[in-house]
Amino acid sequence: MRVAIFGESYLPHLSGVTVSTETLARGLGALGHQVLLVVPNPGSGFDPGTAGAPGPDPEIAWLPSYHLPPAPPGYRMPVPLPSAALRRAVAFAPDVVHANSPFASGIMARAVARRAGAPLVFTHHTRFADYGHYLGPLAGVSSRMADAWLNAWWAGCAAIVAPSEDLAAEIRAALGSRRRPLVRMIPTGVDVAGIAALPEGHPRRLAGWPHDSIVLVSLGRVAREKSPEVLVDAFVRAARRRPRLRMLFVGGGPAEDPVRVHAVEARVSGRVHVTGPLPRDQALSLVKASDLFVFASQTETQGLVLAEALAAGLPVVAVAGPGVGSTIRPGIDGELVPAEPAATRAERLGVAAGALAGDRRRRERMAAQAREGAARFDAPTRVAEVAGLYRELLAGRQ
Repeated sequence: MRVAIFGESYLPHLSGVTVSTETLARGLGALGHQVLLVVPNPGSGFDPGTAGAPGPDPEIAWLPSYHLPPAPPGYRMPVPLPSAALRRAVAFAPDVVHANSPFASGIMARAVARRAGAPLVFTHHTRFADYGHYLGPLAGVSSRMADAWLNAWWAGCAAIVAPSEDLAAEIRAALGSRRRPLVRMIPTGVDVAGIAALPEGHPRRLAGWPHDSIVLVSLGRVAREKSPEVLVDAFVRAARRRPRLRMLFVGGGPAEDPVRVHAVEARVSGRVHVTGPLPRDQALSLVKASDLFVFASQTETQGLVLAEALAAGLPVVAVAGPGVGSTIRPGIDGELVPAEPAATRAERLGVAAGALAGDRRRRERMAAQAREGAARFDAPTRVAEVAGLYRELLAGRQ
């Protein structure tokens, strides 16, 4: 098949969406399909590189792009105007067009799909309403507008890929009795073998901690929507009874300084460390050398970092939330704590993390089960499911 994949953002910016986009493009190429990746130009001086997904380099058509502060320097957005990249996408004559955003790049993807007479597939990666706090007083209005746009967008797709079953159910419910596109739950895969082969990093040496420290770790963007303050408060609760505990935030973002300030105010600053942005392999190596993964985000469609943590052999203690229950198997490779009531969420997370951190035998058993069970997230398997969805759509048109 010939597949054109459109992205609203791409490498070198690292996020769950950009990693998922590269994983799909390279994975389809490894299966023998022809792929054209249509994504924003990374800008002068930036090498897009790779996030390490397995498979051949995809053919890329670079969309004109711009950088809008305060977004990170490597984050570029596409300009939705006629361009050489769009002409190339039309000339590619795709059998399927796959959009990873319903906005600028999605609109362009839809136009190319119509020109080619190809089905439009959409992966819903982001709970957009949960990011309204970046818009200040416009948050309420923008959230309602986004909901209305999404409902119209979904209805115009041939198929929607939801990375978790709860998101798939939400989309089906929102579509109601209207003509329904096919909604399929397919989690984004990770390079399980690649993560397992990574060497362990040195988180204790990096942060200046004793060699026998028990390290709780978080991976990803350090931002308000990921609830880093809940992780700090949970750590404070767990650390009261366990002096060897330390908390490592692997990643960077707008909440780096607030996390550091919060740690100082809670009198645990020497036991909490934020790395800032790191190359992906280095970040995963630090996770792999830690002891327990903790997670509190309530804004996920899947929580790709959870699958990465399991592949790295770490048990997970997480607050139950969207996407989380599709990844963690309570009592097997992690523990889930209720999200409500919110006022005591951090206390519940801290109690659970402290208990598992203090039970080495149980933690090691869960770590082994995490490594063994991570095969269910293997990228080639998940990409093959997406390819099967394409074939199903194309067969239905015959």
